[in-house]
Amino acid sequence: MAKILMVLSGAQYWTMKDGHRHPTGYWAEEFVAPYTAFTEAGYEVTVATPGGVIPTVDVMSLRPSMAGGEQAALQEEAVIEAAEQLRYPIAVKDARFSDYATVFYPGGHGPMEDLAYDADSARLLREALASGKHFGIVCHAPSAILATRDEHGDTPFANYSLTGFTNDEEAGVGLADKAKWLLEDELKKLPTNYSRGPLWEPYLVTDRTLHTGQNPASAGPLAKELLAVI
Repeated sequence: MAKILMVLSGAQYWTMKDGHRHPTGYWAEEFVAPYTAFTEAGYEVTVATPGGVIPTVDVMSLRPSMAGGEQAALQEEAVIEAAEQLRYPIAVKDARFSDYATVFYPGGHGPMEDLAYDADSARLLREALASGKHFGIVCHAPSAILATRDEHGDTPFANYSLTGFTNDEEAGVGLADKAKWLLEDELKKLPTNYSRGPLWEPYLVTDRTLHTGQNPASAGPLAKELLAVI
């Protein structure tokens, strides 16, 4: 059975500029929708986190108001409960892109705390880019691309077209003014050809083998787009 690697944040909080540790983790929909699409397509999923720590779901993402209603929230919770891979992750440092059909990075605010600085994840992303195989990154997870910069600030992702969580969406959840930095700003500085669609609606950008999605609503469509080309 072909395998797909899902790289999740291992962070339980996101440090604000005043030092406050905002509780977070991975966003439920951004794991559940792709995981469901991948497993229903017959793929075996492996979860990887920095250090192999068990990832934490952002409890806010399971609120009915955030999940699209009580039934949707219960369904997401059921998938997370049944996904044993979440309780037995491998360490990102032990993952090799060549072992998988593709890699998919779900978001949530967690990646802003750890994957944005993680050298093992950066190595994996460089491998993915060099492989010529398609891979996907959604919402806040493009922050992991920032870690691919070398000592001169250069990255193989420079001038790629992509998207990610917007400044306006960050303002919409009340954290833009509190954050040390914002993803949209940093991706533009990299530099990349950053673009965005309507707030909270699915928006996907593909450039060569890199597939990115703007927000939680983009996670499911991004996974299906990826399945069509791997």
